[in-house]
Amino acid sequence: MDKIQSGKQIKSIAIIGNPNVGKSSIFNQLTGLSQKIGNYPGVTVDKMVGTIRRGTDVYQLIDLPGTYSLYPKSEDEEIAHRVLNGLGEEKPDGVLVILDACNLERSLLLGTQVMDLGIPMAFLVNMKDLAYEKGIEIKVFELYKHLGVPLILTDARKNEGIDSIKELIFSNRFETAPPLIDVERYMPAPLIASVQEKYGLKSTYQAFQLLVFSAKNHSLPVSDRLWLADQSEKEGLDLEKLQVAETVERYQKISTILAKCVTKSPEKRKGITLALDRIMLHPVGGYIVFLAIMLLVFQAIFAWAEVPMDWIDVGFASLGSWVYETFPPGVFTDLLAEGVIPGIGGILIFIPQIALLFGFLAFLEDTGYLSRVVFLMDRIMKPFGLHGKSVVPLISGMACAIPGIMAARNISSNKERLITILVTPWMSCSARLPVYIILIGLTVPADPFWGINMQAIALLLMYLLGIAATLLGALALKYILKKGEKSFLICDLPIYRMPRWRAVLLTMFSKSKVFVLEAGKVIFSISIVLWVLASYGPNSRMEPLIAEREAAFSAAAEEEIEDLEDFYASKELENSYIGIMGKAIEPAIRPLGYDWKIGIALITSFAAREVFVATIATIYSIGGDVEDELTIREKLAQETRAGTEERVFNRATGFSLMVFYAFAMQCMSTLAVVYRETKSWKWPILQTIIMTAVAYFSALLTYQLFS
Repeated sequence: MDKIQSGKQIKSIAIIGNPNVGKSSIFNQLTGLSQKIGNYPGVTVDKMVGTIRRGTDVYQLIDLPGTYSLYPKSEDEEIAHRVLNGLGEEKPDGVLVILDACNLERSLLLGTQVMDLGIPMAFLVNMKDLAYEKGIEIKVFELYKHLGVPLILTDARKNEGIDSIKELIFSNRFETAPPLIDVERYMPAPLIASVQEKYGLKSTYQAFQLLVFSAKNHSLPVSDRLWLADQSEKEGLDLEKLQVAETVERYQKISTILAKCVTKSPEKRKGITLALDRIMLHPVGGYIVFLAIMLLVFQAIFAWAEVPMDWIDVGFASLGSWVYETFPPGVFTDLLAEGVIPGIGGILIFIPQIALLFGFLAFLEDTGYLSRVVFLMDRIMKPFGLHGKSVVPLISGMACAIPGIMAARNISSNKERLITILVTPWMSCSARLPVYIILIGLTVPADPFWGINMQAIALLLMYLLGIAATLLGALALKYILKKGEKSFLICDLPIYRMPRWRAVLLTMFSKSKVFVLEAGKVIFSISIVLWVLASYGPNSRMEPLIAEREAAFSAAAEEEIEDLEDFYASKELENSYIGIMGKAIEPAIRPLGYDWKIGIALITSFAAREVFVATIATIYSIGGDVEDELTIREKLAQETRAGTEERVFNRATGFSLMVFYAFAMQCMSTLAVVYRETKSWKWPILQTIIMTAVAYFSALLTYQLFS
């Protein structure tokens, strides 16, 4: 349906195809950076929309999730069914169906289903270079005569055929094909006619699909589903058998057509794919190669992201200082320097890690290696309720949970995708590292054990604890989440090829953009709330403290000013709203070995786990640079509980804190991304409650064991 925007008519074109057929590559080539993310109502799948323009002509391109047929088995496949049938979605004006030149039979199952829907369409036969290498010759005109819609041979990797696609779109050469299957052979004509009339359908195949999916089609009202089921029952139809019979006939007709239109001769050349796969898919060697590659990626993300992250951190710190020096003192300046600027910095500082991670993933996917990883890992992941594709998000979570959770989008099964999202934060991320280092330094001696430093062993154990929690959590969710969704791994193993750097860069840009524009809104909002809670307190507490501070500063010598600033910063934090909250939760956390000061650190580190170090540095009136771990460690080691000689950070408390931080959801950025990916606050809230409960009782058990 045409849409009006700024006085222009905009037509919508849907792009559909099997997974890994080059659909997204063609979409990216056509739209470039003119893309945005939208939402399909009622589901968690993203809607990728781009625009293509020529003069006053504007077309909106919709990149539908990859699917093998219009008989959906997962949520993303259901989207294609809904959009092309106009069920709860606006029906497109035309459809571009991407076919795999090397596997036309499988691609045409979906392609001919779209034909039978009666939508104006065209076929794009992609990967013609691979077909040539395999000795496959496609008689394009002969195929056009049998199918009745335009066909264009393309190679999206080399940008071949893109101009022809644009010309097809702007000249509106989409055609409606004659149906391949006569569905009246499977259902009584009066029944199909009544469904067509009730829902205003032009195609008999649309009515057939509506009846076949009457029980599973959640986009239809319950009353409609019941009516359709009732009609099928009256006719005594076995819908599953009808679906199988229609699919078998479709494949038979496709095979007949291809026998006349496609010839195959010996492959033009042999590649190295088979030789490489002997290593990459080896039952033992394949896992070793994978671990080595991921170790390199992991190390590169740490090493390469460190410099730009430091630039962002220092840049925003300098900007905050400049605001303090330039703007007049007051609440607005404080808000800007301590709330707004750090809030924006807290969003942008994740971009280097996100961009690098998705750049590496795009690189590995474009080379063809990522499909092998999925194939290898599916057998290991499946018993825990995870998918083969879950391995990349989980390993990425060891750098940062945020890009790891975003990487779970490629998992087709909604249940397995959700499980991956919910358990990824249990992988020990880099933000936990400062906490572990400080606490291990306080509680674990540096003595050797069989020649290995005890502190290094303790750090390794914390990471292994996170992995164990992740797998056990996934196993529990496997039985708790009842989605009625059985997952099967259908995975193409493409040949190995050189990556397209433009596609890699575009992926890095688009993923970073999604994070900034979507998750960033939530992160920024929570940053402001935390600043307010830490900066203000009840007048009855703050006014006497301010008067006392002014009197102390006026009577102090110059060399005492710095110590007084640290002391009153601690007192102001204690009497702020967040300090009051720390006092309020003290009875609950005392069994874990924590006092109200550690309670404040638990609350403030909700902004980010690494904030724990800076918070305890302030609350315990530690002078000097809070990044100086040695200074913090030495002074924390001297802290004792009020009225006793007992150390605050003894072994029991230190181990308890490490376990708490290993399990707790102490990262608002991660919560924002979970909300962004699930399109609901239900899951991040439940995730926080469950992870906090597990953290609390695990820390309680740890404290009791070591105290």
